[in-house]
Amino acid sequence: MITRIVKMHFRPEEVPAFLEIFEEMKQHISQSEGCYDLHLYRDLNEPSQFFTISLWESEQFLNQYRESELFKLTWARVKPLFAEKAVAWTLNKMT
Repeated sequence: MITRIVKMHFRPEEVPAFLEIFEEMKQHISQSEGCYDLHLYRDLNEPSQFFTISLWESEQFLNQYRESELFKLTWARVKPLFAEKAVAWTLNKMT
């Protein structure tokens, strides 16, 4: 199992639009093959900064999602809202 963390920093005025998109898409994303869990976190000190943390069966399933129409359509809606480029990490749990 792998963990995917994506840090996204939005323009403050775009936060409501992002939250609406996430609410609309989260169930579809979490139902993607190989996805076990999906959570959204908001930075306590920077309210325009968010993190998604998702658990995937393998990198193969994550990549399958990242190549899907669902991801492409969702990312096309979210990306223009960014204040900064998103940063992502894919992690293996060690203990």
